[in-house]
Amino acid sequence: MSRGFTLIEMVITLAIVGLLASLAFPMAELAMRREREAELRRVLIDMREAIDAYHRAVEEGRIIRSARSSGYPPSLKVLVEGERDAADPNGKARLYFLRSIPRDPMASDPALDNDATWAKREYASSADEPREGEDVFDVHSRSAAVGINGVPYRRW
Repeated sequence: MSRGFTLIEMVITLAIVGLLASLAFPMAELAMRREREAELRRVLIDMREAIDAYHRAVEEGRIIRSARSSGYPPSLKVLVEGERDAADPNGKARLYFLRSIPRDPMASDPALDNDATWAKREYASSADEPREGEDVFDVHSRSAAVGINGVPYRRW
């Protein structure tokens, strides 16, 4: 009685393992993509809430603005660096809206800093043709890729 496997048994085993691997790889890739999309959604919500909180602070008179200003932050960095709280009698308190600028999960260039990974829309531009300008009314991904739902990431 011989011990070991025959060549046929080995070939069949390798074929089964290869088939299972070919099925598992796309599923793992899809799971990673879903995770990145969930991260993009969460980061967009956080940043948009910070922009809206800044605008509310301007409307409440807690941040001084010029007459020509829209009331939205001039840059994303302002949300991290903070603004002087006009409601503080000592003039030392600052209002902060973000701890740090998150990175766009869809950004592919590691050389870009976090701020540069985002496309910004100024208040005066339309939603159909967003452009950067004097303030930050909204942010969106610079990625040209399309999400699992069929909507390009830059339209989220």
